Amino acid sequence: MNILDGKKIAGEIQEKIKDEIGQLKNQTGKTPGLTVIIVGENPASQAYVRKKHRIAQKLGINSHIIELKAEIAAQDLIEQIRVLNQDPGVQAILIQLPLPENHNTWEILNHLNPKKDVDCFLPVNLGNILLNRAGIFPCTPSGIMQMLDYYRIDLSGLNAIMVGRSFIVGKPLASMLTNQNATVTLCHSKTKNLPGLVKQADLVVAAIGKPGFITADMIKKGAILIDVGQNFLYQQHEVLEFCIESQQQKFKKKGYGIAGDIHIKAYPKASYFTPVPGGVGPMTVAMLMVNTLKLFKRQYHLE
Repeated sequence: MNILDGKKIAGEIQEKIKDEIGQLKNQTGKTPGLTVIIVGENPASQAYVRKKHRIAQKLGINSHIIELKAEIAAQDLIEQIRVLNQDPGVQAILIQLPLPENHNTWEILNHLNPKKDVDCFLPVNLGNILLNRAGIFPCTPSGIMQMLDYYRIDLSGLNAIMVGRSFIVGKPLASMLTNQNATVTLCHSKTKNLPGLVKQADLVVAAIGKPGFITADMIKKGAILIDVGQNFLYQQHEVLEFCIESQQQKFKKKGYGIAGDIHIKAYPKASYFTPVPGGVGPMTVAMLMVNTLKLFKRQYHLE
């Protein structure tokens, strides 16, 4: 079994971005601008946004965070988006999801300028992926494709199964895999005989938010395992069952561990697998920086 080391690849991508931003700043006097809007006080979202902000600043991106109360009126939130849409210094806008339950996600997202949609979540941008005409892609699916390419895994003809059908990961990634000539089955909570379908797959992608949901007996020998899950566990027996050794040690120090959607006992059966953490997560952040740079270059016709 071989590890798909997302942390290593992400580090290499970030170094290239940092160098290119420095060169572009010398040529144009300008730097990419990324603004993140976070609504409410979701701890996981806050931690994720802070991490994005730190990395963006490290790479030379002009990064800002706008923190808004969960109770903010929809019209006030939309007005904030409108202001950013019109700001030429901001090329990339990210609205951190999930939004609080009192907000309609699509009502809010639909006011975002598609040319500044750094997450690539708007219908027009998702549609371009379906048509194989996209220039940027949602960060997590893009990170997964980059990892597979880095390790020279040929997707053509592979039987791939995508467990999870969100517009953030499952649906766009299914299209992206299809565009690379994989044969894709998109599964979800109502799929019949899911274990039987997974057992046939050469490539398994899990994005469902349930620790250890894909078990070892569901995996055929030699399959490629991509785990999008980021499940925070606070009970010792769960950490011991679902978390890799480094997270078991972390539990002793901090009282929690992070587990994926694919059970760790499935790893020995795989030809390649992404660890959790250290697999897909770092790639998601790296591709956010890639997208920010691409949108900056588009605005100033530098591509």
